[in-house]
Amino acid sequence: REYHVLVLDDGSTDDTAEVVEPYTRVLPCTLLREKHARGYAGATERLLREAVRRSEQPRRDMVVMMQADFTDSPEDLPSLVKRIEGGADLVAGLHAGPAGGEPLLVRWARKAMPWMLRGTVLPAPVANPLSGFRAYRVSTVSRALAERGESPLLTFQGQTANAELLLAVAPHARRVDAAELPPRPTLRQRPTRSTSWETLKDLWSLRRLPHPTG
Repeated sequence: REYHVLVLDDGSTDDTAEVVEPYTRVLPCTLLREKHARGYAGATERLLREAVRRSEQPRRDMVVMMQADFTDSPEDLPSLVKRIEGGADLVAGLHAGPAGGEPLLVRWARKAMPWMLRGTVLPAPVANPLSGFRAYRVSTVSRALAERGESPLLTFQGQTANAELLLAVAPHARRVDAAELPPRPTLRQRPTRSTSWETLKDLWSLRRLPHPTG
């Protein structure tokens, strides 16, 4: 399969650029850089817009969003890709088994998600709207971006941005699917800048925003 890896250095102070640069010379990989950190939402949207811009066949091509720190496993990519190739427009990765190491409020938020986001287009197959490990058909992302015009697609930071992205793209998808992934019991959750309480408040605010209905 043809592929191209996009990596964004979001104004980091670590060695991200130095680590990625050698790969750009031997692999279909492009390193994008921001002088100042835009945060998770801004970084995610920058990557999505770049993928849409580069796509020559948006109805065929897909974009897979994943963390570059191995929070998401590259070994799980085929499960998402095959479902897009099978006709889905949006596929969410779903890890089997309990999610260890997550704060209680985040686990509670997942269970309460249908109630917290009632009235929105929350696809039934997506059990965890807070997870960002998803594959999208490029044409669906393109339509979501076009619908916003000059306004940003994502306005919430942290995991809430993943839910916001889902609500923005799902109405443009004819078929939404979930790919069950093997459990990763040894995975250590990466610390985030957002607290569990902030995530809950953002989700409540997200519910009150207008959303496309297809």
